[in-house]
Amino acid sequence: MFATWLTLCVTATSALPDTDPAAAARAAADQLEAASVALAQSKSSRDQVKSLTGVVHAYESGLTALRAGLRRASIREAQLSKQLKAQEADISKLLGVLQRMSTGPAEVIMVHPGGPMGTARSGMILADVTPALEAKAAQVRRDLEEVSILRSLQEGAAQTLQDGLAGAQNARTALSKAIADRVDPPRRFTEDPVQTALLIASTETLEGFASALVDLQVEGLEDVSLPDVMDSKGDLPLPVESTVLRRAGEADAAGIRRPGLVLATRPSALVVSPSAATIRYRGPLLDFGNVMILEPQPGLLFIFAGLAQVYGNVGEVLSEGAPIGLMGGNGLESGAILSQSGEGSGNARPETLYIEIREGKTPVDPATWFRTNEDG
Repeated sequence: MFATWLTLCVTATSALPDTDPAAAARAAADQLEAASVALAQSKSSRDQVKSLTGVVHAYESGLTALRAGLRRASIREAQLSKQLKAQEADISKLLGVLQRMSTGPAEVIMVHPGGPMGTARSGMILADVTPALEAKAAQVRRDLEEVSILRSLQEGAAQTLQDGLAGAQNARTALSKAIADRVDPPRRFTEDPVQTALLIASTETLEGFASALVDLQVEGLEDVSLPDVMDSKGDLPLPVESTVLRRAGEADAAGIRRPGLVLATRPSALVVSPSAATIRYRGPLLDFGNVMILEPQPGLLFIFAGLAQVYGNVGEVLSEGAPIGLMGGNGLESGAILSQSGEGSGNARPETLYIEIREGKTPVDPATWFRTNEDG
């Protein structure tokens, strides 16, 4: 029941209204409130790791949606203010006409110095013009009201953002603790630390380490049945909410080309396993930061490099969607986010996750495994 409710919360965030910035921001704020409730309920969950993983995702989705909603609200307010400023002279004239029309008895206003014929003509003209004047006045009222609503929304968003950022951090901390407190997680084998240390010491490249890992013999391998990942080839979800910075083979600023995928993520974003897999390596490696290498099936390696924190131990078996680590960086304070929203950017300096896939000892384009598009 809890998981179903949480899933509905996350999907609701991804379907926020596109036409009304204020409604989108309010819906995102409601989503953050729902995530806060879910965080409290997760303490009584039978599977805290799974529940807290969902809570972290809910907070991340809600914060992303709220940033986007506030950014759109700021842009819309600027557009309306500029539009009203440009129409200031016309609006003043309109208000003057409406004010004159509203003073004095109607029968006096309708009297024309040219006599009954002039009065009749002026009445006909006024009958034609009045609806247009009223429509214009109504539009101006709506624009002014919308500006007021959008401005009030942005002024009141600081606390909502601060609460959301704090809630997300609390959820990540609780998740890390729940993972550390797990008792007897499923395991295929136990790591030989000496063997791993020798392998790292003899490694000069990620390619060399991955190739050696394929050949590495492990003792006490238990028969654990995993779903056939080949059935999901080309349809695996990316392991983190992100956008694609560079695809396989594209050169970076230094002209270096790598066979993997580079993703831009938010600071402290949660990274999960895209499929059921065995942890073959986790920890620092070369200049890649923390690296997590998963083996969904013998000879197939999913490599994730650039994490700040990694979860689990070598030999453990993970289910699809299980948390494998967190990205680095610190989330922006609410004031900084509001400032960026006002500028229309709303993007913190991104963290980068590098994904490489190896079939045997051969790197393959991750796009053949993951669902990617122009936005990631």
